[in-house]
Amino acid sequence: MSNNQLSGTIPPEFGDLSSLEYLDLSRNNLRGQIPIQIENCIKLGSLRLSNNDLSGAIPFQLGNLNLHQVLDLSDNFFTGEIPPQLSKLTELELNLSHNELIGVGAHSIVYKATLPSGITLAIKKLQGEGQVVEQSFQNEIQALTQIQHRNIVRLYVFCSTAKFSFIAYEYMETGSLGAILRSEEKAMELDWVKRVNIIRDIAQALSYLHHDCAPPIVHRDIKSNNILLDEECKACISDFGISRMLEPNSSHWSMLAGTHGYMAPELAYVMKVTEKCDVYSFGVVALEVMHEIHPDNLINSLSLSMLVKDILDPRLPLQMVDQVIKEVLAVILIALQCIDTDPQSRPTMEQVFQRLIYPKPSPISNIHSFHSLTLDHLINIEHT
Repeated sequence: MSNNQLSGTIPPEFGDLSSLEYLDLSRNNLRGQIPIQIENCIKLGSLRLSNNDLSGAIPFQLGNLNLHQVLDLSDNFFTGEIPPQLSKLTELELNLSHNELIGVGAHSIVYKATLPSGITLAIKKLQGEGQVVEQSFQNEIQALTQIQHRNIVRLYVFCSTAKFSFIAYEYMETGSLGAILRSEEKAMELDWVKRVNIIRDIAQALSYLHHDCAPPIVHRDIKSNNILLDEECKACISDFGISRMLEPNSSHWSMLAGTHGYMAPELAYVMKVTEKCDVYSFGVVALEVMHEIHPDNLINSLSLSMLVKDILDPRLPLQMVDQVIKEVLAVILIALQCIDTDPQSRPTMEQVFQRLIYPKPSPISNIHSFHSLTLDHLINIEHT
């Protein structure tokens, strides 16, 4: 059931809907307390009551429900403590007190926390006040509660109170792609096969956001630090704090946002959010994964006479089997297309993913010709 600008109190008759699985009463003019009869909705998995004028104590009866998807009580006027039956929230409050710092952002601190139940999570605690922090929290929640994909970090639970706001995600054991690429030792463990697979994972996630979500979602901050890897090097996109949903009949104009070096160049003069902004950022990340470091200098100095091997990370051996050579060349070619200064000339992420899954036959016949292959040769073969 979705909201339709309700006012007054929440009718206790909702408790008669024992088969109700989803209830969204957010962003209305509701006041008063949450009726205890809500405990009769035994199949309720998602409850959204945010952005109302609800008050009083959070009823302990909520702890009798299996709210395994979403419980959003933010932006109300509740008093008292979180009921202990809401075990996820109370356990997370205790990890916030016994934790391991794993990251610091502009408006957040990220901890690694192992719950008493044995589950390990990454917990982002938002800090600071004002519209920027609040909007970041809302963007993240809005995106992650509506999407589910193997290559997008999984949201477990979130909470916003007068004292703090936090978001708990699945913990990715290997850490951020950016940190790994900057480490001599860890980068050596990412061979060419793993790197190609990581780039495919990112492409698949972005293709899902752009083409399978309604409305489409633009991440707006794709960079290596926002790509997390699990112990098997599966890549997941994280940090949706400045993401935008491309609602129909909306202009999608926005203030400049993103990370320098990854932002599409057109954003400097046309601050309109489109999927092609993510495509450009993906191209930069793909080159970074192949190249070793952020490819800013590389992008500025690209020439058709440049050897393909000079784009590749010198820390890894260039000896590859033919199939891997074909996949590596496909990544480089697609990345170059993605960073085209003309947004209309960039491929869509759906096209990118398909080309990575089904790369064209290799334009070279042996390792010797690979060492002498230029970008000009690679691009010309693509167009033949």
